Amino acid sequence: MKVRIIPNELKGDVVIPPSKSLAHRAIIAGSLAEGKSVITNLNFSNDITVTTQAMKDLGVDIEVFEDYEVITGSKNLKRVNSTINCGESGSTIRFMIPISLLADGEVTFVGEGRLTTRPLNVFHEIFDKQGIEYSRGVEELPLTIDGKLKPGKFEVRGDISSQFITGLLYTLPKLDGDSEIIITTNLESKGYIDLTLDILDRFGVKIINENYERFVVPGNQGYKAHDYRVEGDFSQVAFWLVAGFLNDGINCLGMNPDSLQGDREIIKILKDMGGDLRIDKDIISIAGKQSIGSTIDLSQCPDLGPIVTVLASLSEGTTRIINAGRLRIKESDRITSMTTELNKLGANIAETENGMIIEGVKNLKGGVEVDAWNDHRVAMALAVASSRCDEPIILTGANSVKKSYPNFWKDFEKLSGKIQIIEE
Repeated sequence: MKVRIIPNELKGDVVIPPSKSLAHRAIIAGSLAEGKSVITNLNFSNDITVTTQAMKDLGVDIEVFEDYEVITGSKNLKRVNSTINCGESGSTIRFMIPISLLADGEVTFVGEGRLTTRPLNVFHEIFDKQGIEYSRGVEELPLTIDGKLKPGKFEVRGDISSQFITGLLYTLPKLDGDSEIIITTNLESKGYIDLTLDILDRFGVKIINENYERFVVPGNQGYKAHDYRVEGDFSQVAFWLVAGFLNDGINCLGMNPDSLQGDREIIKILKDMGGDLRIDKDIISIAGKQSIGSTIDLSQCPDLGPIVTVLASLSEGTTRIINAGRLRIKESDRITSMTTELNKLGANIAETENGMIIEGVKNLKGGVEVDAWNDHRVAMALAVASSRCDEPIILTGANSVKKSYPNFWKDFEKLSGKIQIIEE
């Protein structure tokens, strides 16, 4: 979809959609539990839809309603479909690969877009060590696997993606024997592991966390059914908090200020850059104000990369974004995509190997066509950037927001954003 975005000050109240990270985890935990679990406050983005379907493909009975699911889990998975389509969801494929090995028979994973090239080598190494047969296409996908995961010691790098670790943490408790996961490098995105451990605990599974360096996983555990309401998403609220900071203030509703979500780091980043925030129960508000440059470490919160790049571009002084190498292996190379598109708009950004150096400007120029690179977070970040452009912009790939935030453009308009659809 191609849209014209007319610059206008963003302001008002917005209800933040539920956390995609927590929704994935809760749906999977409910699916592995004996009995009935009700998962409420769901937003059926493309990613959540494919995770739901993946569990159905493993024999789980899931009834889908407008904003919730009723899941009748089973302690034994069975292969209903031999192919699992993960769409463009990195979380889905990295969670589901080990989980799928709890069922008998061959399975093939397929995907779309950049997911077909996103690395899966952590699992390849495990397959090689355990003698699990697998084959893949020219790229990472399709991936065909035949075998069963066995308990034992799993050595995993911590600087590629915590999603590999989460997949194992879900699977190993179900095996007939104890296991341990050894993290061989510094663990990045610890907040996501915290989310996983919290959900597992709520569904009756116990993991021993030894300082994020070693996870001891007792085997023969059973998941217990549990009703769970998904809280607001800090990955998504970041877009509106930055928009409010750069404009006339925005109130964000439906948040848990005590959340374990790693992207809660956006609160600290905004305060460090001069943000005037107020937290009142489940509402986080920010006032419009001139932001100042800072050093932003994205090692624990890479999904904040696109929107903090927009903020830095319009901040006074120099901002350095560091420890952001994993942005290069997301839905797009987010260092290159954000640098390319914002510089078209008049920003002053220089790439480094693992980050960016950004000299702030007062306003962006606009008047050009920019591309979302088929990346939902790039699309949303550029929409926020448009509010500080002197002229309208044309954005191609605007429908990529369906991956995580299907109602983004509706909320954008509720906050006084102005868009015109050029092409569906």
